[in-house]
Amino acid sequence: MGFTGGDVLLHALPIFHVHGLFVALHCAMVSRSRLLFLPHFDAAQVCSLLPRATVFMGVPTYYTRLLALPEFDMQACQGMRLFISGSAPLLTETFEQFQRRTGHTILERYGLTETIMNTSNPLEGPRVFGSVGLPLPGVEVRIAGPDDQPLAAGAVGEILVRGLNVFAGYWRRPETSTACFTPDGFFRTGDLGRFDAQDYVSIVGRSKDLIISGGYNVYPKEIEDCLDRLEGVQESAVIGMPHPDFGEAVMAIIVPRPGVAVEAETIRPRLRTTLANYKLPKLVALTKELPRNAMGKVQKNRLREAFLPIWQKFMESGEK
Repeated sequence: MGFTGGDVLLHALPIFHVHGLFVALHCAMVSRSRLLFLPHFDAAQVCSLLPRATVFMGVPTYYTRLLALPEFDMQACQGMRLFISGSAPLLTETFEQFQRRTGHTILERYGLTETIMNTSNPLEGPRVFGSVGLPLPGVEVRIAGPDDQPLAAGAVGEILVRGLNVFAGYWRRPETSTACFTPDGFFRTGDLGRFDAQDYVSIVGRSKDLIISGGYNVYPKEIEDCLDRLEGVQESAVIGMPHPDFGEAVMAIIVPRPGVAVEAETIRPRLRTTLANYKLPKLVALTKELPRNAMGKVQKNRLREAFLPIWQKFMESGEK
């Protein structure tokens, strides 16, 4: 990330998480750069401090809240060298709107508590939206099938990681620690991804969020990307729900843009030209906001619990 002693890191991340505690703070400490250390994220305060900083690390929620401020523009960011995002995927609109508003391209990368950083879009070179970039020096990344063997570029599989950045195992959980490593020492991240032809890695979701409907694998992020491109949709989340015939079926939860009326029943027809029938949501519901944890990740377990009664009523109606 190119840190030098001349940088000033504007730090607003929680330090109970690896992103704020290790990645952000260590960059400043190792490079002997200065630090503007905030007790929490406040969009207005961060915006007011940007002229005194050169680097900012955040989660996607931080960037959407900054973009909601009229005063957040090129002038506010003119002294900034780098904006970095991690911990959760950026929406297309956030990435593109940020470019237009500030002239900066957010650098996305990928890490885990167990591995710290694994991949990153380059500091110098093309930053590919929707990708978390290239494997970092000293880090081996494998996209693997069920047999733990590498898959060809473009194929979706579990992301496996090996290197000195990877932890030794879970504290006092030897059986779990053994199970999470392959025989040749790769850590099983539980994330699903793919390589493109240039070896950039894209994450398509968590293996636990994979929906298997009628024997077909359905990757929620693919559907979410299609939903997010629809007019009137601010963001979306796709979850699997129990189905008597298919095992699981797709349900979509949508957050409409403020002030825009979105009719849930119009969503399926708008997706038919881009998605195969088995990927189409059986049911679309609307909500004001998606539940997130402190790092901005959507909590799909809470969505399943909250919308299960609506799903059950839908299934009882016979509209399967």
